[in-house]
Amino acid sequence: MLAFSPVHDAAAAAGSVVGWLAELLTPLGGGAATAAAIVLFTIAVRLLISPLTVAQVRAERRRAALAPQLRQLQQRYAGDPATLQSEMFALYRRAGASPVAGCLPALLQAPFFLVMYRLFGTGDGAGGLLDARLAGVPLGWHLGDGLSPSVLVVFGVLLAALLGLARFLSWRAQRTAASAGAPTGQPGAALLARVIPLLPYGTVLLALVVPLAAVLYLVTTTGWTAAEHALLRRPQPVPAGAIDER
Repeated sequence: MLAFSPVHDAAAAAGSVVGWLAELLTPLGGGAATAAAIVLFTIAVRLLISPLTVAQVRAERRRAALAPQLRQLQQRYAGDPATLQSEMFALYRRAGASPVAGCLPALLQAPFFLVMYRLFGTGDGAGGLLDARLAGVPLGWHLGDGLSPSVLVVFGVLLAALLGLARFLSWRAQRTAASAGAPTGQPGAALLARVIPLLPYGTVLLALVVPLAAVLYLVTTTGWTAAEHALLRRPQPVPAGAIDER
């Protein structure tokens, strides 16, 4: 990678902020100050991009509200794909929604996550941050670098937390798909329904090969995502009269 690329510069700036936070927390956190700084910095980044997540959830709810009408259009124009596409876009336009609105916030979040991985995963811009320790384990240490008791305990606790969060997010994904009532007759729909609940477990696999600092980042950001799902994507009350309209 280019040494003077924008991602490198952003990672260096992020590393400076984490270093400043670590110095600030040293009187309270002692040897764990850098680990605490990574957690706080990750939370600050997620707070910064939380408006994008709120926008994404709102877009998802608009599309979910249109699901019954979309299914009717799919049944009516099953043999006319061109008309079906035209009618679907007209429906989105009348409702003030967009079929891609929920994807744009996720795409805008990608640069932030790339910088975080560059900093904590590869150590680019981290300076001496990865030399700090958590419970005696260097933050630059990988799980495969040695299986001492302290390594097993630290990585074991973090991996167990990450696995629990992945199970929760997988369950939420299955529940969301079931409540959306996505048509199963479309090509690839059944495969997609099986794959999506497995995606959260990718963070667990990633945590097996990245340094401890990156594992801390993964646990923190995944925990934040789980909290967002619990708070922002909780079931909405059914509007009065909605049952009668059915």
